[in-house]
Amino acid sequence: MKYLLYIPLLASLLLATLTSYAQSNFIGDSEQPPTSSLMASANSFLPVEQVYQVAVSIEDRHILFNWSIVDNYYLYRDRFKFNAVDPTTQLQEPLFETGKRKYDEFFEEELEVYYGQTTVKVPFTADQGKMEVQIESQGCADAGLCYPPYKQWLTIDVVNNSVVISDTPTAAARTAMQSNTSSQQSQSQSLLWVLGFALLGGMILNLMPCVFPVLSIKVLSFTNTHQTQRQKQAHGLAYTSGVISTFVAIAAIMLSLRAAGEAIGWGFQLQSPLFVVVLIYLFFVMGMALSGYLEIGTSLMSIGQSSKQSDGLSSSFMTGVLATTVASPCTAPFMGPALGFAISQPTFIALLVFAFLGLGMALPFIVLTWIPGLTSKLPKPGPWMDAFKQFLAFPLYMTSVWLLWVVGRQTSVNVVAIVVLGVILVAMAMWLTKLRQSGGKKVTDFTLTNALAAICLITALTAPGLMISKDSEPPLWESYSSQRLSELDQAGQPIFVNLTADWCITCLANERVAFTERFYKLLQDNKIVYLKGDWTNNDPEITKLLNQFQRSGVPLYLVYPAGNESPEVLPQILLESTVIEALNRAKY
Repeated sequence: MKYLLYIPLLASLLLATLTSYAQSNFIGDSEQPPTSSLMASANSFLPVEQVYQVAVSIEDRHILFNWSIVDNYYLYRDRFKFNAVDPTTQLQEPLFETGKRKYDEFFEEELEVYYGQTTVKVPFTADQGKMEVQIESQGCADAGLCYPPYKQWLTIDVVNNSVVISDTPTAAARTAMQSNTSSQQSQSQSLLWVLGFALLGGMILNLMPCVFPVLSIKVLSFTNTHQTQRQKQAHGLAYTSGVISTFVAIAAIMLSLRAAGEAIGWGFQLQSPLFVVVLIYLFFVMGMALSGYLEIGTSLMSIGQSSKQSDGLSSSFMTGVLATTVASPCTAPFMGPALGFAISQPTFIALLVFAFLGLGMALPFIVLTWIPGLTSKLPKPGPWMDAFKQFLAFPLYMTSVWLLWVVGRQTSVNVVAIVVLGVILVAMAMWLTKLRQSGGKKVTDFTLTNALAAICLITALTAPGLMISKDSEPPLWESYSSQRLSELDQAGQPIFVNLTADWCITCLANERVAFTERFYKLLQDNKIVYLKGDWTNNDPEITKLLNQFQRSGVPLYLVYPAGNESPEVLPQILLESTVIEALNRAKY
């Protein structure tokens, strides 16, 4: 084993200690061995601090580490580590010299090593005149001994270009390391809380109006008596995979675009009118299938299939994909803190939070499929299933209407007319297909209707490129801008900020419930300025304000009190009393 190679080192250190003790007590003033002959014999090894000695200096905002290495010893290039102990110092990537390639028996691979001497340059930035830096190196002897990693602590005075090197941490370094440890423990505890919030928020997403019809269709498949419990469990896992993978994929795209400098947040896909138009057609076609006008086969939702056909796991996976796609723009309670935390963390942590959001959304299905007692309580199959399936088509049609309204708010009434025309032609194509099939003719016998539907669909997909034309806003609020907010805040004016979007169902519900006549009267009587930020389309200024308050999506409600004080952040689910109380506090 590799660790057995450390035994000679320990023995040599013990021997060197005993020898030094004997010389100091029995030899007296005898001369020490000459420094040019550091190895006492062929079978003894020197202490690590004598083999590898480093001199440190500062030059042009670089720390220069000059290592002197005793003959027949070497250092590994990839075992160097440089860490700033204090948070005011930032170390960049080190610059190495070219070393020698050597097959190392200790690590059993070819590595780059340094003999004799080497210099490493480390660029740095520091806010203070002194730096606390920890360095680590590791090397071996040609005779076969490999030392463990050797750590040293440096106190560097940048102004005077002086360095103190120690084999033990300084008091400042110990304090900084303890602070880092406490901070890491605190972050770990925070992460656990955020993951819990993400799980709860994902579960609540199942109750969103845009998601519930989709999930109800899938629940119908669990009443299938031809499926064994194992098959139902497999479908539950496939659905869960679809949900989690889609959550992570959307999050990865969002994080990548943010890293590239784009000001976007969660639900960004519904900021694209083209994407919304595609969803309109998709939900309409699904509704037509439930109404009995279309057989989809083994595609997205297993709609209109026989029990034998619906055994395919791909349909359950795609159900999860579709449910996540329409659910992701909605920000349920508990999701706000989780999303705000996620976008400020490293990529791995962020994706982990989004994965827990997906797990929370899929959790009810996992419980339903893995606890036999629950599936047995579902209603027994019967003629009612066909009527219920047809009934579920209407929530899908309503979802299409909602999406149609969203795309109308994003673009113009002309685009809405084109999309509606395309939907009508699609319905006509389905009707003609059904009519031709009842007459025993092939679907491929007609192409004109399909061509018209395709032309209309292409026209609808290109229509969002038209100029945005919105209805004029009532004079009850002002449009949000960072400049206007700053002016009002500097003047000590009480302000109410509402960041919303037309595709945000939670936002619209809050406005219906909380923004009553009493609300508007209170604003007017106390001269509280109402700023409304519309995030229906991408707006970098609104995204910046969301990020400032650790939010990645709407809604966000802020109440700025009179007197240029810090704003109060209101809950994502509003009641009239909540808003009224906050405004009363702000007017004083």
